[in-house]
Amino acid sequence: MQDEYRTVAHPGVHETEVNRSRFLCALAPAATEQEAQDFLAAVRKEHPDASHHCWAYVIGADASVQRAGDDGEPGGTAGVPMLQMLLRRDMRYVVAVVTRYYGGVKLGAGGLIRAYGGAVGEALDSLGTRTRRRFRLATVTVDHQRAGRVQNDLRTSGRAVLDVHYGEQVTIDIGLPDAEVPAFRAWLADATAGTARFEPGGEAYGDA
Repeated sequence: MQDEYRTVAHPGVHETEVNRSRFLCALAPAATEQEAQDFLAAVRKEHPDASHHCWAYVIGADASVQRAGDDGEPGGTAGVPMLQMLLRRDMRYVVAVVTRYYGGVKLGAGGLIRAYGGAVGEALDSLGTRTRRRFRLATVTVDHQRAGRVQNDLRTSGRAVLDVHYGEQVTIDIGLPDAEVPAFRAWLADATAGTARFEPGGEAYGDA
């Protein structure tokens, strides 16, 4: 499983112009294929008079789902270069739709490939991306007397504190990189005089 990937920080649109043709690249996060297709449908609806709505999306931290479409442009000149740009930038869980308003000048196959791939690259640069890193989920159980200090130390050291539950003891749900688990166990034992319990869980992705 991939240790980290990048996705778009938020939905947005960036416009470029090539030989009088306007290229509007709309980017958005997409957790599923359905979300990606819904976004494409929304862009089509917003620009019903555009010449083309070419698209590409990558779903899955390991890029298990990759789809692209040329929407009437010559085969392989739009959707594929858009998809290749997303993959080159390590983008995941993202959909890109490039809406073209034809400006009267034919670009040729090479020009189209550069224009569509370039529109996605410029949009990523303009709108910004964020890195998501794979974390080991774990639960720390500690007595009330030590819980405050443990929570404070976790946060000041930049650990991902996901949730805190108060009962007979305090359970703190955290996320940390796999490579740091042994060192964290040692720190926790030292910080709580061996009284805390550490239970590793599954995996998830969070902001790096």
